[in-house]
Amino acid sequence: MTTDTLRTAFGSYPTGVVAVCGMVAGERVGMAMSTFVPISLDPPLVGVCVQRTSRTWPLLRTAERLGISVLAHHHAHAARALAARDGDRFAGIDLEFGDGTVHVAGSTARLVCTVENEVDAGDHVLAVLRVHTASTTTGTEPLVFHRSAFVELAGSRR
Repeated sequence: MTTDTLRTAFGSYPTGVVAVCGMVAGERVGMAMSTFVPISLDPPLVGVCVQRTSRTWPLLRTAERLGISVLAHHHAHAARALAARDGDRFAGIDLEFGDGTVHVAGSTARLVCTVENEVDAGDHVLAVLRVHTASTTTGTEPLVFHRSAFVELAGSRR
């Protein structure tokens, strides 16, 4: 099995897309991820998987609080911008600030988290995050990533 074969197989599984953002030394820091998973209701935990080569995670993990934004169907630009290696990742993105966090405005859900634990996971790190607050927006469809592209949910309510 090659890594390309495995990447294609993994890409067959559709995922939502989240923005993980925070304030570090007074500056906005953020990234987009499609490896987000709810873990536990009690205690409230979620997880994200981050490539070991990430230059952003070492900064984000030091933030006092992290804002997780479950991106909505109209946030494809935000997902691409926050995934960029260089430049202003926040250009053209409407943001909301509060509790020391940064969220993408109009997201389907917003979580305020702190880093609980990190687990080695091959070429990634599984970051387990404790959820302190959560809110949702009704009637907003999520952004879905499938086979390296953003797609709409069949039968969406839009």
